[in-house]
Amino acid sequence: MPVFALLLAWPLIEIALFVTIGGAIGLWLTLLVVIGTGFLGAALLQRQGLRSAERLRRQMDQMRDPLGAAGDGALLALAAILLILPGFLTDFLGALLLIPPFRRLLIAQMARRFGVVSMRSDQPARRSDGIVIDGEFVEIDPDPNRPPSQPSGWTRH
Repeated sequence: MPVFALLLAWPLIEIALFVTIGGAIGLWLTLLVVIGTGFLGAALLQRQGLRSAERLRRQMDQMRDPLGAAGDGALLALAAILLILPGFLTDFLGALLLIPPFRRLLIAQMARRFGVVSMRSDQPARRSDGIVIDGEFVEIDPDPNRPPSQPSGWTRH
């Protein structure tokens, strides 16, 4: 029910802010702010997309916890989308997400709320009941009679 109420209240708040702020600063400046933040959001989304992916890949290459980089990239993308949407409330929330300490605080809160658990690659895999699953493997040499250009059977060609 709170989500439904929020979906009903959001456009009403945006309309009220448009009327109030538009009356204070004028029509043309209001339109300039809305269009300007839209372009800012689009530029931010374009620029941050590749940077966030690179930062996430770097964290994983260094075997560090990628939660901070993934959360930071997701919140920056959300900030860009909020800036693109027309409205002063969405612009305010998008600008709030551009502040790094606020993003870190939000990531920490979400990690605590959703119970994020990280696992390093040198840790054994554990089931939820705490039992370690141990396994062995045997390497099988490929069939010497099979030509190397023939598909493996696992893929379609």
